Amino acid sequence: MDPNRKFWNEQQQALRKALSRSEEHQKAVALFLAQHAMMHASAVSGTGNWSMEDEVWQGLTGEAVRCIPPKFEHSIVWCIWHLTRCEDITMNVLAAGTSQMLLKEDWLGRLKIPDRDTGNAMDTGAMARFSAQIDIPALRAYRLSVGRRTRQVVESFAPGQFAVKVDPARIQRIRDEGAVLESEKWLLDYWGGLTIAGLLLMPPTRHSLVHLNEALRIKAKCGQ
Repeated sequence: MDPNRKFWNEQQQALRKALSRSEEHQKAVALFLAQHAMMHASAVSGTGNWSMEDEVWQGLTGEAVRCIPPKFEHSIVWCIWHLTRCEDITMNVLAAGTSQMLLKEDWLGRLKIPDRDTGNAMDTGAMARFSAQIDIPALRAYRLSVGRRTRQVVESFAPGQFAVKVDPARIQRIRDEGAVLESEKWLLDYWGGLTIAGLLLMPPTRHSLVHLNEALRIKAKCGQ
């Protein structure tokens, strides 16, 4: 296994343990920030350490980033959009109780797409349309904004708050804002059953690892 990924996996286990212990709150925050930094472009954290997202974008052409290879369901732009939307929704609405960055900073106009949900329900035609239409520099800028905001949110929590369950009213807010489609209600049910610690272990960390790995596989298939 690549040493960077091996280290990330080891740190994920350490993060899981620290999040379960209120006396290790500061350790949990530090571990989360380190994990999160490796899942975002290095500009988000400024650490200068290895970043899987930087690995995805390195040498990537506009054509390849929109490519949906044969036998694949997604494009790289969809992977970036999907994991960023999930992070934006869960960290801002569910964890912090604040507005999505997508709406607060009016990203939809800059992204040049009508989509505001997580993209889980896209069929083949919708995936092709989305991949061709989205503005790539705006997508990357939106992701930077979400990543930086997540770090602020996590650093703002006090000891004991990671054990708090997701507020059902915040789940309803996601539904009202169209951030998750009714056909994907399972996702709301899943998020609604988590604590803040559970949220930190999925969308901004492990979930990002899954889809950035997928993006690297797509990149290889598209000849990059």
